[in-house]
Amino acid sequence: MTTDRYLSVDQVAELLGTTARFPRRLIEERRIRYVKVGRHVRIPESAVAEFIQSRTVEPLRRPRTRFGRAA
Repeated sequence: MTTDRYLSVDQVAELLGTTARFPRRLIEERRIRYVKVGRHVRIPESAVAEFIQSRTVEPLRRPRTRFGRAA
């Protein structure tokens, strides 16, 4: 048995800071894991975390030059 919380579409939208339309589109395009419980759709909290992690872009580390840019 998992201890994962299952979130509604509205809860996921609030967590992501979007409208409910965005998580619904993710579900429709099967870009996020979800569970159907009767007519209801629930998204595991771990699926939201995986979605965020997989789309996180790390900053580039540029080596510092001793002098500024050449004109």
